[in-house]
Amino acid sequence: MSWLGRFDLAAQGTTVRREVVAGATTFAAMSYIIFVQPTVLSVAGMDFGAVLTATCLASAVGTLLMGLLANYPIALAPAMGHNFYFAYGVCLGLGVPWQTALGANCLAGLAFVALSTVGLRERVIDVIPKSIQRAIGPGIGLLIAFVGLQWSGIVTARPGTLVGLGDLGSAPVLLALAGVLLLFVLHVRRIPGAVLLTMLATTAFGVWRGLFPVTGVVGPPPSVAPTLLQLDLWAALHPRMIEAFLLFFFLALFDTVGTLVGVADRAGLLRNGKLPRAGRALLADSLGIVQGTMWGTSTITSYVESAAGVAEGGRTGLANVVTAVLFLVALFFAPLAEAIGAGVMVDGHRLQPVVAPPLVLIGGFMMAGMGDLDWRDPAEALPAFLCIAMMPLSFSIADGIGFGILAHTAVRLGQGRGREVSPLLFLVAVLFALRFLLRA
Repeated sequence: MSWLGRFDLAAQGTTVRREVVAGATTFAAMSYIIFVQPTVLSVAGMDFGAVLTATCLASAVGTLLMGLLANYPIALAPAMGHNFYFAYGVCLGLGVPWQTALGANCLAGLAFVALSTVGLRERVIDVIPKSIQRAIGPGIGLLIAFVGLQWSGIVTARPGTLVGLGDLGSAPVLLALAGVLLLFVLHVRRIPGAVLLTMLATTAFGVWRGLFPVTGVVGPPPSVAPTLLQLDLWAALHPRMIEAFLLFFFLALFDTVGTLVGVADRAGLLRNGKLPRAGRALLADSLGIVQGTMWGTSTITSYVESAAGVAEGGRTGLANVVTAVLFLVALFFAPLAEAIGAGVMVDGHRLQPVVAPPLVLIGGFMMAGMGDLDWRDPAEALPAFLCIAMMPLSFSIADGIGFGILAHTAVRLGQGRGREVSPLLFLVAVLFALRFLLRA
């Protein structure tokens, strides 16, 4: 087929069959987001069904953009961590409507597009100290795992100690705990699609036990109208949204660069340590953010789960075409997703025994960045530790980053190495200090 020529399969040492298998494998590895994203954003008051449809459509479009523009087997979907910041940090934390949060997210995406076009990526990244950059992922990971443990009921509120073990004898909690253990075993045994298999298994058991009132599996996709083009760009320009804009921007930048390089390295696509067509890949990722906010979902970015497809031999954008098609097919399984997302009410609290286990696993994955920190150097390690610890304990990604930057700046000044703090970073530290003092 002539249209396949654009993917240059022979030059990449791959075949149509291999690319199809790789695309399907990548979809199986990342399909949990179809269930998780609507569940997370519904916390901010967004319509579950509309977000589900927006997630599938935005993921399909973003994945196609990467495949067609950059010819890489790296799929895109809503970023874990970004969605929690969107719902808990911006909408609930700042008390702004989700339409305004979508507007700020879109503006960050547009800034990312501009950055990708003029090639200032390295200069922007260098503003944040490397130790804090490396701490952001683990901090977000702990926050996601903490939410997963709460949603499972394994951890619950406890007077005096704030948190403690939940009722492990409760059927929904037992189901979630069994899901966590099953998922760990499947992942350790490198079973393809371990997350999806675990979610299907816990759903089936929950239906059998009467925990989930599933009325159907296949049906028409929910309307995207409640979220389509609902972003409020004007409200997002309000001064109080500057912090949200900057965090959306920096989180997208760090995640994208790390994922692109990491997955490309596993696929053997790097040349002399450089990523060919990096500009196109960054452009595809940034355009993915913008179109995602228009559908009605938070930051779309490259997915590290694409490494599963790469392990199956995926080397070109043809694998992405397959993944994108499967996201569109998934739209017709909305009734099942909505039944899972409804969760189970226990003592006035809504638990998510099917969605929670993947959050615990993802949180664990994100801890890998701690190995890149130099724990022997307290000047690097202590600010990074504070950044990591404060994210779950303050339940805020922004607060964690703020404490990390403040600690880094204070330590450098205390060492007499204040000249190593750039003027822009010093300004950011002062702004964070004022933010914490005025909020006190």
